Amino acid sequence: MSEGTSGKPAIKTRTMEIAVAAFVLLCGALVIYDSARLGAKWGEDGPQAGYFPFYIGLILCGASVVNLFGALAAARRDNSEFVELGKLKLVFSVLIPTAVYAGLIGPLGLYVASSVFIAFFMRWLGKYAWWLVAAVSIGNSVFFFIIFEVWFKIPLPKGPLESALGLG
Repeated sequence: MSEGTSGKPAIKTRTMEIAVAAFVLLCGALVIYDSARLGAKWGEDGPQAGYFPFYIGLILCGASVVNLFGALAAARRDNSEFVELGKLKLVFSVLIPTAVYAGLIGPLGLYVASSVFIAFFMRWLGKYAWWLVAAVSIGNSVFFFIIFEVWFKIPLPKGPLESALGLG
């Protein structure tokens, strides 16, 4: 068995198929609802704003209902595992810090959040020396600041540090 796997099934394939079908059904229903709110009919001057999205939502709902019934019917045939617990932990070890990074972009700005994100992964997963972590994480943000803000004149989200340095 490879590192990071425990061999224990975390989620069954059938469970994931049902969850994804239900999620897509919910998204399709949301599209239908909002399209109807906008107007999903054919008006005098052509289709209303929600006309085409309404039918896309219907297709999404129809396909997800077919998938949902297929997953429910396969209950007795398919009892395979979707992912092992150890591998799921590896996925979450990247997913959770990435979600935190995305949440930090608003209050800290893209450059500081990116520096923290890179530093975290370099130190936590890579076990690099602190001086290298600082050089790469800060250097990366400075490099991209120069490319986007100076050369291309594309403003990206900035936080209090950039404002304090007069860069925001």
